[in-house]
Amino acid sequence: MIGYATLGSNDRQKSGAFYDELLGILGAKRAMEDGDRLILWANGKGPMLGVIKPYNGEPATVGNGNMVALAVGSRENVDKIHAKALELGGTDEGAVGLRGGNFYAGYFRDLDGNKLVAFHMG
Repeated sequence: MIGYATLGSNDRQKSGAFYDELLGILGAKRAMEDGDRLILWANGKGPMLGVIKPYNGEPATVGNGNMVALAVGSRENVDKIHAKALELGGTDEGAVGLRGGNFYAGYFRDLDGNKLVAFHMG
């Protein structure tokens, strides 16, 4: 299964601050840093999420159709994560709510335009 996923960033410092606050809601902290290229966050309960400067030296760009899904443990955390992402300068990509029965989710884009969803089943 997934060990970690990375999102491209052209400003690691700005992106790092965004995810420090956003993922802090879930108890995640920086688990690894590799110079000015990579930061990984983990909460000790599963896969990690990271931001990375592309290895090839080209600018990071948003992949159409790419998305990272964050399992956040409760509907309350979906609400918190989505609201915090927008407060930190992210953009709304789909309001919080039920989709397909018991799939509760809120979609957003980070400061680099990467698409994420905070979700909870139940």
